[in-house]
Amino acid sequence: MREGFFTQPLYWLSRGFVYLLLLLKYRMRVTGREHVPRRGGAVIAANHCSYLDPPVMGGCSNRRVVHFMARDTLLSNPVAKWFFPRVGVIALDRTKGDLGALKKAIATLKDGKVVGLFPEGTRSPDGRMRAAKGGIGFLIAKSGVPVVPLYISGTFEAFPKGAKKFKSSRVRARFGPAISPEEIRAAMPGKGDYEAVGALVMDRIRRIADEADQNAGE
Repeated sequence: MREGFFTQPLYWLSRGFVYLLLLLKYRMRVTGREHVPRRGGAVIAANHCSYLDPPVMGGCSNRRVVHFMARDTLLSNPVAKWFFPRVGVIALDRTKGDLGALKKAIATLKDGKVVGLFPEGTRSPDGRMRAAKGGIGFLIAKSGVPVVPLYISGTFEAFPKGAKKFKSSRVRARFGPAISPEEIRAAMPGKGDYEAVGALVMDRIRRIADEADQNAGE
């Protein structure tokens, strides 16, 4: 079923509010939205260095509802426990291999929906990209859907890990061409080599970052 406004009003109202805030406070600019498929299962995978990254990913993805995977500790208070499941968040226990959450995410993708991931698993403490966690490669390989790489910049300057207050910054969100399921399968030199899948995704995100740096220097 298509996740339009009338089927997911809370998500779209929240997304619109977040997007407006990002535009006003951080003058957020988005490029490459056309790379996000209009229908069918897809993963959006981005770098991660700030609590602002999930709102940016959701705000800039105006074509589809994004079902985020988030650590279960974010649902520790009653308001969050009520709100997050209703906007499509999939809770993940990071203290163990949460197979149940991975299966739920794969089922969500096979149902033709979009799942938002941060392959590094946690926020980078210095803004530099890290290697992907192994479970992400497993999820992507098993789901058999395209992966849209997304490079987010400016959020580390605005609200880095450990910060107590927000700072001024200019936020940019850049989508790149989708990685096809065929490319993902070809990236696995051996059966079960899920780390290679995660490495491929992070490489594509870095390519977008490199292109952004080159364009900034021109």
